[in-house]
Amino acid sequence: MKILLLFPPDWLPSEPYLSLPALTSVLRPAGHKVIQKDINVEMYDMFFSRPFLEQVSDRITGELNHLIHVEKQRALDEEESILKVQLLESTPEVLSQLSSEAEEAKGILRGESFYDIDKLEWATNTLHQTMARISLGYYPAQICFPPIETDLAYKPFMSSEILEAMDDDQINVYRDVYRQLIAPVMKKEKPGMVGISIVQQKQIIPTFTFSKMIKGEFPDVHITIGGNIVTRIRDELKTQDKLFGYIDSAVLYEGENAYLQLVDAVENSKPLSGLPNLIYRDESGIHANKDVCSEDLSKLPPPDFDGLALKKYFVPKLILPFLATRGCYWGRCTFCDHFQGYVEGFRTMQVDQIIDEIRFLQNKYNTRYFHFTDESYPPALFRKLSQRIVEEKLDIVWTTHMRFEETLLDEQVWKDAHASGCRYLHFGFESGNQRVLKLMDKATKLDAIETNLRMSSEAGIWNHIMGFFGFPGEKKEEAEDSKHFVLKNREHVHSLGFMTYVLGKYSPVAFEPEKYGVSYYKNPEWDLALDYYFTLKEGLNIQEALDVFEEFERNHDPKWDLRTCVREYVYLYIEHFGNNNLPQLKMRSDQQKEKHHTSVGMV
Repeated sequence: MKILLLFPPDWLPSEPYLSLPALTSVLRPAGHKVIQKDINVEMYDMFFSRPFLEQVSDRITGELNHLIHVEKQRALDEEESILKVQLLESTPEVLSQLSSEAEEAKGILRGESFYDIDKLEWATNTLHQTMARISLGYYPAQICFPPIETDLAYKPFMSSEILEAMDDDQINVYRDVYRQLIAPVMKKEKPGMVGISIVQQKQIIPTFTFSKMIKGEFPDVHITIGGNIVTRIRDELKTQDKLFGYIDSAVLYEGENAYLQLVDAVENSKPLSGLPNLIYRDESGIHANKDVCSEDLSKLPPPDFDGLALKKYFVPKLILPFLATRGCYWGRCTFCDHFQGYVEGFRTMQVDQIIDEIRFLQNKYNTRYFHFTDESYPPALFRKLSQRIVEEKLDIVWTTHMRFEETLLDEQVWKDAHASGCRYLHFGFESGNQRVLKLMDKATKLDAIETNLRMSSEAGIWNHIMGFFGFPGEKKEEAEDSKHFVLKNREHVHSLGFMTYVLGKYSPVAFEPEKYGVSYYKNPEWDLALDYYFTLKEGLNIQEALDVFEEFERNHDPKWDLRTCVREYVYLYIEHFGNNNLPQLKMRSDQQKEKHHTSVGMV
C-alpha cells in the first residue's frame, strides 16, 4: 500500500511533530511505501516566497477593485475604509520588497546569524509583517506567524462552521495550500490511503478542507484522521454524518499498530469491524469498534523522519522530538485531561533502549539537539537517564517538561542533568499557594519548588514555569500568592507563562463539578468544544481571574519580557552561548514602552 501521511497547519514550524515519524517507523518495515509531509512547515516556507506573495498581490488587487466598485454604489463603512487604505498601501512594489526581505529572514533563522539577537528579532518581525500582508489577501482571515494564533473567522469547535469554511475561497487559505502542496503529491504518487494527524483544535478546519478536496479529485482514496484531538471528539464524530462524509475512518488513542492493522485491512479488502481503536464509515453508516489496544514501547522502533523537509524548519539546528514514555506518571492533576489520549496507564521504555535510540537518531540525522516531548518526565528516569548519557558520552543537548518533585532535592541530580546536556526545563508550577495546589492534587510543596528552581538554575539550566489564575475555589489573595512567589524566586525563574483557568471537557473537575463548586454550560451549537463556560460558588470568577492576569501582565518583573517568544529559540541560545544568563534576550527599555500586553513569556 502507498500511504500519504500529512501533518496539517497550524503548529510551530521549529521542529518536526512526532506523530508522522512514529507511524512511518512501523509502516515501512511492514512493506508499505510512505510519503510523509509536514504541510505546516512547508506552508510557511511557501508563504515567505516570491511566487506566493505575487499570488497574494493579485488577490489584494482584486479586493481593492471590489471595494472601489462598492464605493461607487454607496459610502464605505469604517471597517471597509480602513481596509481600503491597507489594500492601497499593499502595492505590488511593497509586496516585491517584502518577498525579498522574507527570503532573507528565512536565511537568518536557518543560519548562524540567528544567534545575533538584533538579526533574529528583525527576521521574526519581517515574517510577522509578511503574514499581515498575506492576511489582507484572505480578508478577514488573520493568518499569523508564529502559528496557533491564526483565525479564519470560522469557529473550529462548531461543525456547522467547519462545513461552511471548507468551500470559502476568499477566507480559507488552506484551499490554496492544498492546491500547491498536496494536490501535486496526490497526482504524482496516487496513494491508496491518506492519514492526517490532528494535535490541536485549529487543525480541524485545514484537515477537513484537505479531506474534502482530496475526495473531490480522488474519491476512492481511504482517508483516516487521528491524534489526541480526534480521541477527544470521538463521541461527537460518531454522529457527524456530514463531516464524516469527507473521511473514511478515525483512529483513536495510540495509533501505530492500530493504523498498521487498518492499512492491512484496507489493502486486502478485509472487514473493518474487528479492528481496535477505530471509528469507520461504510454504506450502512458510522460504526465505533469496541476493541482497543495500546503500545508495548519495547517493541516500537525509533521514529523515522526520512522524507520530511528537515531543512525547512525555522531553526539553525535540527531539533528532533523523542518520546520515552506514554501517559503521565503522576496522572492526578484535577485540571488536566491529557490522559484522554490513552487506554492504558503510564508506561516507559527501559534506559538501555532510550540510549540506543537516541544514539541511532543522533548519528542518522547528524544532530545533537533533542526535545523529550513526554507529558511529564518521571523523576527516577530523569536521574537514571542523565547519569547514563554522561557515562555513554552521547554529547547531546536536550529539553523536556517536568513536575516539581521532592525526590529531586539533591544538588548532584541537577549537576548530572546539566552534564548530560539538559539546558531548558518547562515546569508545571500552576500556583504559589499551598491550599490551591492541594485542590489541584498536585502534591507539591512550595519549599520543594523553591529548591528545584534554585538547584537547577545554579546548575546552568534555564527554568520556564507555567501557571494560571482562577482554579475553582481560588481566592484573590491566593492568586496574589502566585505573583509573590515568582517575584521572590525571580533569580531562578528565567521565563514564565501565565494564563487563566480553562475547564476542560474531560478533566476531573468536569467529571465531578459539584465537588469543586462548579456549574458549567454546554452550548449545543458548539458541538466540538473541548472546554466549557462555567460559574463558581466561591473564589475568582472568569472575569476576576482575567483581571488578575491582566494586572500581572502590566506589572510583572520586566526580566520576563523577552525579545523572542519561541521556546526552541531560547533553548538554542542557551546551548550556543553556554549558560542560562542571556541578558541580550531581555527587552530594552524602549521596547518595554512599546510592548503590547498580550501574553507573558514563551509560546
